[in-house]
Amino acid sequence: MNIRRAAAIVTAAVAILFGTASCGIYSFSGTSIQPDVRTITINYFEYKALQVNPTLSNDLTEALRQRFRQMTSLEQVDQEGDLEITGEITGYSVSASSVTAQEVAAQNRLTVTVRVSFMNRKYPEDDFEGSTFSGYADFDSSQSLDAVQSTLCEEIVDKLVEDIFNATVAQW
Repeated sequence: MNIRRAAAIVTAAVAILFGTASCGIYSFSGTSIQPDVRTITINYFEYKALQVNPTLSNDLTEALRQRFRQMTSLEQVDQEGDLEITGEITGYSVSASSVTAQEVAAQNRLTVTVRVSFMNRKYPEDDFEGSTFSGYADFDSSQSLDAVQSTLCEEIVDKLVEDIFNATVAQW
């Protein structure tokens, strides 16, 4: 009885695998890229926030490029890719996220906001322009931003990259 059940499960899994592989637009990384889309251009994210973080633009741009290298087979080109992502960092701010009974900040929140435009030259119905993505990380108010900034920014960049990736090629 267990052998028949195992064989049925394996057969179903193989059928699903071949069924999704043959349609050509779904991968196990969760992307929905049409088979004739082969290249992507990821432009440098300009820094336009008032408070300055000199490495954030580069960190975000490179992390997004790395995600596409790891999760897709798209060739990255400098211009005129089948897909193109353009963005800018529009916000970088610290605010109190929780307050003690003495009305003193117990935790602070670093928030980064980006505006992203996506162009699909082969399937323009997937385009979007000026979508806002935001990520944040909290830290203890006894710590200075300078002391925790790099760790917080890493965490925030990871979230932003995931959100941008999902919005562009996973279409979640």
